[in-house]
Amino acid sequence: MLNQHLIVNLSILFDRPTGIATYAGNIIPYLKQLNPTLLTSREYPDFNCYPIASNMTPLQGKVGHFSRLLWTQFQVPKIYQQLGGTLLFSPLPEAPLGQVCRTVVMVHDLIPLRFPSLTSPLSHYFRHYAPIVLKNALHIICNSQATAKDIVDYYHIEPEKITAIPLGYDPTHFRPQPPLSQGSYFLYVGRQDPYKNLHRLIAAFAALPQRGDYQLYVVGTPDPRYSPKLLEIAKSHGVQEQVKFLNYVSYQQLPSLYSGAQALVFPSLWEGFGIPALEAMACGTPVITSNISALPEVVGDAGLLVDPYSVQSITEALETVLADSQLRLQMSHLGLERAAQLSWHTTGKKTQEVLQRYI
Repeated sequence: MLNQHLIVNLSILFDRPTGIATYAGNIIPYLKQLNPTLLTSREYPDFNCYPIASNMTPLQGKVGHFSRLLWTQFQVPKIYQQLGGTLLFSPLPEAPLGQVCRTVVMVHDLIPLRFPSLTSPLSHYFRHYAPIVLKNALHIICNSQATAKDIVDYYHIEPEKITAIPLGYDPTHFRPQPPLSQGSYFLYVGRQDPYKNLHRLIAAFAALPQRGDYQLYVVGTPDPRYSPKLLEIAKSHGVQEQVKFLNYVSYQQLPSLYSGAQALVFPSLWEGFGIPALEAMACGTPVITSNISALPEVVGDAGLLVDPYSVQSITEALETVLADSQLRLQMSHLGLERAAQLSWHTTGKKTQEVLQRYI
């Protein structure tokens, strides 16, 4: 049995990665030096792998989440002991309760606490389960200073126990590309949850004086709870023909879609990081985003910041980008420079350094 043995829980990974799964998949290569064992349903030829079931991901909805939580509580401690683990790393705030495993966990955001829903299991998860996980953890990694502050404010965790490591992107993939579409459009990429603020984005687009010359592309898997309301909002503003809901767009197509946009418009009411803003900058696309949460950290001086609670503020930003070609060019250059400062290499190496301290 090894004296030091890192175990990495990759039960969250699935074929259409977003958010947490994207993060987990991209940092794994940089943990190779630590010789971990991966708990995974996928194949990683260069790693020691412990095979697990593939039905514990967001792809299976609530059933998948519940299955993963049960597996985490009752099976992971046994696997940890069997493999002679000395540290369990989880790329989300999940770990066996109690002191059965030494853990380091990753927190991406506390949005279910900021925007609670009585019907959402995530609100209960972050209110009752996550605090115990974070209290028991040896250390907590998060993706921004905004998220670190939330962890301190909501859970009263000491700041010294938290390391903020910004996320990254793949520069060989996200770079300026020939446009996927020949039309003139603004672009939103992300989920269709209420806190993403799409109702105000649609209203702001509808208020654009020259809106007839442009379209608004909304990219992201529809949510049956909220997406029908967005269609109704577009109809009520008379822009149902111009607001295009493109559903899930493949990873391969995203760079071209970003590259052809007048701007990425990302007026979210809160983000733990905001990967679409980073990906858009890497493609040379101007970014209009919120002046709150982690988004100013991500875009720096390259983005046009708006009050996400003000439709007028969003509309004025759309008009500004359209009216000033020199500004668009300047934002494109600044975005490329800003994106170059963030990479999965840096994220992975800094994560490796944190884990090394606790193995």
